[in-house]
Amino acid sequence: MARKRFANLDDVSHTSSFKELQAWRKERKGKVKDRSFFVGQAANKEIDYLNANRTDTTVTWIGHSTFLLQIGGLNILTDPVWANSMAFERRLSPPGLEIDEIPPINVVLISHSHYDHLHLTSLRKLARYHKFKVLVPEGLRSWMQWRGFRDAVELPWWGSVQVGEVIFDFVPAQHWTRRTLFNTNATHWGGWVLRSKAQAAASDSNDAKSRTIYFAGDSGYFRGFGLIGEKYDIGTALMPIGAYEPEWFMGKQHVTPEEAIQAYIDSGAERFIPMHYGSFPLADDTTKEALDRLRAEWSRRELPEHHLKVLLHGETLRVQG
Repeated sequence: MARKRFANLDDVSHTSSFKELQAWRKERKGKVKDRSFFVGQAANKEIDYLNANRTDTTVTWIGHSTFLLQIGGLNILTDPVWANSMAFERRLSPPGLEIDEIPPINVVLISHSHYDHLHLTSLRKLARYHKFKVLVPEGLRSWMQWRGFRDAVELPWWGSVQVGEVIFDFVPAQHWTRRTLFNTNATHWGGWVLRSKAQAAASDSNDAKSRTIYFAGDSGYFRGFGLIGEKYDIGTALMPIGAYEPEWFMGKQHVTPEEAIQAYIDSGAERFIPMHYGSFPLADDTTKEALDRLRAEWSRRELPEHHLKVLLHGETLRVQG
């Protein structure tokens, strides 16, 4: 039986020719980038508070696309990566929290199977200290179970599952997947919307909106952001802003900072927290370039300054508490 292959919402393909790949490599060698700017570490990491918290909704950036989210009494990790290097490139800044500093994890969310989002070594280290359920995109459950993560649940786009008092919805993104030469797009990709059961029941309230979190995963800009905004009342959007350069090569799979802001607007979210920058040099853009472009576009659009939350590694935002 032929293996199922997944596609994007509008059948947009990421496929690049060998000629294009070679052109990028040549272009990359000719660029001189200043990578002296680093994301800092939070001065006061709220480790004791995070370990004791059972009621407040919080967002803590660990680095790259890894967040500790606390909502509905659950402790949740997104795309856990504690690797010191990725794609032969050393990590730019250390993780904001170490595995032995985080509270007991109930749920791990995986957006897709690329190595900088699904890092098996990090998951296995995590499993030494924590017993958790893993929520994954369609096609990835058996892969996870084969590697020892028996409590894995896979969802299709727009699929939903409840864990404790929290509802998790898997939503579309424009991206692709591959871990070997032979499994391109054999598993799906997407983002996650998190809300407590009580919030879902009172979705017209301001409190419910403020506590709903959208983790976008990896994505190029597409109409799906608007569809997500139509379906959910999102308070906080965790949006990627890095790995976009060169745009002619990366554009279908990674938003630019300007496109990330448009995606945030499309989603109807209140707060914007940038991610997917400052940890690994996966493309030609730098941490400073990504943040400068983000802030310039935010200012150009005259968006409320207090709605943009640029976190340090290990910094915690109390969404409601």
